[in-house]
Amino acid sequence: MKAYTYIKQGQFELIEKPKPQIVEPTDAIVRVTLGSICTSDLHIKHGSVPRAMLGITVGHEMVGVVEEVGNAVTAVKPGDRVTVNVETYCGECFFCKHGYVNNCQSPEGGWALGCRIDGGQTEYVRVPMANQGLNRIPDTVSDGQALFVGDILATGFWATRISEISPDDTVLIIGAGPTGLCTLACVLLKDPQHIIICEKDAGRRDFVLRHYPEAIVVSPEECSAVVRQLTHGRGADRVIEVAGADDTFRMAWEMARPNAVVTVVAMYDKPQILPLPDMYGKNLTFKTGGVDGCDCAEILSLIEQGKIDTTPLITHRYPLSRIAEAYDLFENHHDGVIKVAIFPD
Repeated sequence: MKAYTYIKQGQFELIEKPKPQIVEPTDAIVRVTLGSICTSDLHIKHGSVPRAMLGITVGHEMVGVVEEVGNAVTAVKPGDRVTVNVETYCGECFFCKHGYVNNCQSPEGGWALGCRIDGGQTEYVRVPMANQGLNRIPDTVSDGQALFVGDILATGFWATRISEISPDDTVLIIGAGPTGLCTLACVLLKDPQHIIICEKDAGRRDFVLRHYPEAIVVSPEECSAVVRQLTHGRGADRVIEVAGADDTFRMAWEMARPNAVVTVVAMYDKPQILPLPDMYGKNLTFKTGGVDGCDCAEILSLIEQGKIDTTPLITHRYPLSRIAEAYDLFENHHDGVIKVAIFPD
């Protein structure tokens, strides 16, 4: 089968690999029917994810059909359409029992797919701990509607949850890339007083205006004035940093009011500075780290109810045989791309 593979830093290639087999009784084999490219895949390509293993098939955003299951798998069966969680987790260790599945203590726990073990930019994928890692897609939900459930939509849902948003809050989201837009879709469910989304790219600002008219859209140059105006000079109650640019971490804590929550979702290519003398007295609460992706069933239910729709994010589609072209489009932000869906040839 064809598999897009991490050859060396800066190089992915579509190569032939054998179809995966059941290794553990908790495994499932999934035939990939639709996948996507994530910014995290680019971080792997450029060496910003040290734990990523050379030779792995990349990709962790996918949906598919269960082909085969191990004898300990009870949550799904062959023929089921499923979402695949970016995180594999045992459900039994200390962290899993507390909902912190990103830190599952299993050897294949946490972000493994497309990072430490073969992922989904291919035809078939082995999913360990499938009882926790796969969720059945409702019959009324399409593959496109479900595509982002296991990763960027789970990330936005998690970020919204840990930010503890109340109806009186002004929420600032920094970055209107794919994860920022999924975060926006989830923050809308909380119905805060104001949602401001800050984005430097004019095309993406227009995208938000077209698809999410409830949000107040600003450029970085406008952000401070708008936040101050809407909060009577206090600053945002909740800031969710999803951009990961050179200056957006500083923007996040500067835009927050004293005693606010700053949730850092972004991945960075270099270390960030926490200038404690400059922020002394703000008494901020920072929440950081990888998504705890254990809400996929709830997210699928919300999609089925029509409360979340991320299909407008799929702006381009490519067959697996042309995935290198899709990466070039996505990485270089050509042609107004938001997300690229990858389908089997």
